[in-house]
Amino acid sequence: MKNLLYLLFIIPILLFSKNSCIECHNGIEHIRDHSSKMMQEILAVAETAGAKGNDCVVCHGGNPSTDDKNASHSGTLKYFLENKGPKEFYPSPTSQWININTCGMCHPEQVKSQWNSLMNTEAGKIHGALWSFGKADGYNHTESNYDANNTHARLGTKTYQEYMARLSKMEPQAFPKESKKIPEAPTAEEIEKDPLLSVYTYLRQECLRCHTGGKGRKRRGDFRGMGCASCHIPYSNEGFYEGNDSMIPHDKAGHMLTHQIQSSRKVKVNVHGTEYSGVPVETCTTCHNRGKRIGVSYQGLMETEYQGTFDHDGNGQPKLHTKRYLHLTEDIHYSKGMLCQDCHTSNDMHGDGFMTGANLGAVEIECQDCHGTTKKYPWELPLGYSDEFELKPKTGKGRGTTDTLAEYLKKGAIPKDKGDGFLLSARGNPMTKVVRHGDKIMMHLASGKDIELKPLKYLKEQDKLSKKALVAMDQIEAHTDKLECYTCHATWAPQCYGCHVKIDYSEGKQNPDYLAASHAHDIHGNSGEDTLKDFLVDGKVTETRSYLRWEDPALSVNGEGRVSPTIPGCQTTITVIGKDGNALLQNHIVKMPNVEGAGAEGQNTITMAQVNPHTISKKSRTCESCHTSKKALGMGINGGKYFADQTKSTIVDLMTADGKVLPKKVDEQIPAIPNLKHDYSVMVDENGTQVQTVDNHWTLANPLSAKQRATLDRQGACLSCHESIPKGDLAISAMNHMANMAGIEIDKEKHNDILNKTVKISAWTQVGIPILVLFGLVFWFFYRRRK
Repeated sequence: MKNLLYLLFIIPILLFSKNSCIECHNGIEHIRDHSSKMMQEILAVAETAGAKGNDCVVCHGGNPSTDDKNASHSGTLKYFLENKGPKEFYPSPTSQWININTCGMCHPEQVKSQWNSLMNTEAGKIHGALWSFGKADGYNHTESNYDANNTHARLGTKTYQEYMARLSKMEPQAFPKESKKIPEAPTAEEIEKDPLLSVYTYLRQECLRCHTGGKGRKRRGDFRGMGCASCHIPYSNEGFYEGNDSMIPHDKAGHMLTHQIQSSRKVKVNVHGTEYSGVPVETCTTCHNRGKRIGVSYQGLMETEYQGTFDHDGNGQPKLHTKRYLHLTEDIHYSKGMLCQDCHTSNDMHGDGFMTGANLGAVEIECQDCHGTTKKYPWELPLGYSDEFELKPKTGKGRGTTDTLAEYLKKGAIPKDKGDGFLLSARGNPMTKVVRHGDKIMMHLASGKDIELKPLKYLKEQDKLSKKALVAMDQIEAHTDKLECYTCHATWAPQCYGCHVKIDYSEGKQNPDYLAASHAHDIHGNSGEDTLKDFLVDGKVTETRSYLRWEDPALSVNGEGRVSPTIPGCQTTITVIGKDGNALLQNHIVKMPNVEGAGAEGQNTITMAQVNPHTISKKSRTCESCHTSKKALGMGINGGKYFADQTKSTIVDLMTADGKVLPKKVDEQIPAIPNLKHDYSVMVDENGTQVQTVDNHWTLANPLSAKQRATLDRQGACLSCHESIPKGDLAISAMNHMANMAGIEIDKEKHNDILNKTVKISAWTQVGIPILVLFGLVFWFFYRRRK
């Protein structure tokens, strides 16, 4: 009888502590190393919940006491229903819709902030599209992926919080206090009444796949998790699971590469015997391959329409992110082994809890935060330097360093090496990977590497800067005070001119609404993206471009008030096909009245956008690429003169010498774009009139002013000398004759030497003669008085 009672008592306990998860998922990788602090905390929670040794249920929930698949994949432990933890079975515990119960147990600050993060709201992208379709509320950022408001406490130091409060008052249109979820996709019938409502079809089918509330598109290069797993769980470009769990399909795309968290330098991930740490750049490019394309550009990838090169079977280049690429020069930080997270702070990526409408509002770092200037070390610069949102450089006392960190930051990988303190961002938050050591800096990278960085002032003091560098950064103070560092040091940028969008509602065409699919989540945290056929909406979007370039981007003034590289933003040229197959709009560029320097006649809403291209090189672009370039001035490639009149259709066929087409059966080769009176690359015409939108987020973002263009423009400098060479002036003619007699060859070095001497002689002549005359007059005056 005693034995029977004992069995009745012990069997339920054994059953309850049984980890049937591992019995089925035998071989699955530990989400974290068993000896890590994180895993020990997970196991402690499991034991408290009555599931000792079962780390799975702490994140996934479920019933660990049964061998039945359906039963084990449902419900959760009673403890978690009454305390923190999963409230149901969660196949993906990182799902944004339920991660407050999982990731949020330990990281509540980031989980709460995620809702207002730009990676989640996509408010900037939405506003840009609405602007280009003429549907924006002026410059106000009022719509996003969700109904949202600033109900959370802002993360960051008190200095940072005060800084951002001031900035929000300066730019209220780009720091909304609340936003509304964008309207549903329109029906084909609604499009007949207002074709420009098609912007919501465009957004929902194409633009809004990348927010962290969903999994995105299942294409090569686009596979990822959702919520925290968007970044913190590795997915390969091919999307296959390559771990040891036999229950996870190895031959079906759409699965994680391995069941392990990737995060900081102290979190090690092992894949096929190779250990790494940090979040690989390719994880970030899963999303950052469209728009400004900063992810792929960082890797040196520039998209192309062509298939080369061929593999050993003769196949063309496979598509990645639905595109093909050229391999250009990588960003120097990438070539040094730096991951995106090595520069970008926790607030940059997770958000600070408050909404912002564009990248400049979300990103708190500046190049000078680490590199300083030739005259000041980073810690000697004032807060706000290069982040002014004013037209003059920030001045004031040095920002110093700090050894104080917020508690939520301490949960990350904080280096034991504190040196002389952590450097501060331009907005006053500590950069936890960047430590001062005297006049040098140690970068403790997420990959585990440590890199010593020598600030510009140190290099100058050690006489390590080239003559070109000293001239550009030290002698010409306007470059440092008025330009972004990457204005010179980004030698290329992706430039996709003319975004031709066709939205076709004919013949009952439909495509998935990705935003609606992500919103359709269940109690398990699953979104509707696995059954996209359930979220079809009217219309089908097709996109193409006019042309691609990458060299020497144009210049304009960004929202911070600094001159910046500028590339095409939303240059949408809209064609809408109605339900009956008729074009409701054809190659249409919207004009918006009373904005961007225009009056009632309206300004073209196609947009050029300032960007940090993430293509930084040690060697900068040449002086001539800015000072002798109409494109740099904002006047377009070759002054916008390459293209014929694009407001007229082009027909190519047999025709007379005066252009009369001979056949009757002809087709337009290049249909007209009625409102495009200039090339897509032109921001201002020869008269200085703005001809398209230049940024639609920030107050100061504009084309270069007339004064700035006059200061920058040095075209014709060669002619100013050579109009008198060799016989335009008696003295010059004599010098030229003597040079020929002496057999002097004028190469580049000699030419530069002549110019340098000419400038010095001219300066001393123009200054010296008045001084000599003045001295002579003074001498004559005193001489006369003595007589």
